[in-house]
Amino acid sequence: MNVLIIKHAEIEGPGLIGDLLVQGKIPYQMIELYLNTPLPKPEGFSHIVILGGPMNVYEEDQYPFLRNEDIFIKEAIQRGRAILGICLGAQLIAKALGAKVFKAPVKEIGWYEVSLTRVGSQDPLFSNLPKKFPVFQWHEDTFEIPRGGQLIATSSPVSHQAFRYGEAAYGLQFHLEVTKEMIRDWLEADEDGDKKPQILIQTERKIESYKQRGMNFFRTFFEAHGPI
Repeated sequence: MNVLIIKHAEIEGPGLIGDLLVQGKIPYQMIELYLNTPLPKPEGFSHIVILGGPMNVYEEDQYPFLRNEDIFIKEAIQRGRAILGICLGAQLIAKALGAKVFKAPVKEIGWYEVSLTRVGSQDPLFSNLPKKFPVFQWHEDTFEIPRGGQLIATSSPVSHQAFRYGEAAYGLQFHLEVTKEMIRDWLEADEDGDKKPQILIQTERKIESYKQRGMNFFRTFFEAHGPI
């Protein structure tokens, strides 16, 4: 097993994913695209994790690395690599598969509830999750479900919260990887901090069970192609 983590911004790291890989002594490489680090070939990796970021998928003129990343994702999917995209990462996977990415009806920041679809309840990664569960959100865009993809999780008013394409490509609009420290850092960096006190209170109440849920989810994802 060899994992590639694609990072788009200094403040958006792998969180629980990194913790799990270190604990399991799983080899991984992290590419920081915002530092213009070139992407390797996808065939050298069993798993690819695409993290979030403040940019939008359609801002390729401002963030030229997004063009190369689009090509990389398409090749990785064609080669059948296990791919997990989070927030921006999910939007990038959707775009690479020909789906539209656009402004969501609302900007979701903080704790929200999502529900599994019938497909989600039977999915290998999601079947151990409750039918409804809280997630941490930080996004303003959303995506269409790619042709041939399946909706895994939904909510209102942003109905597309997670999808699967084929057997090994997943996109999550929400952040299962966050730690309490990451949430604090994001809130500190946010210029519009009206929700900060409420989010911090909710985080203290939810974060321990959320951490366990996230670790179990990511362990299942990596076990799909080998033991951890």
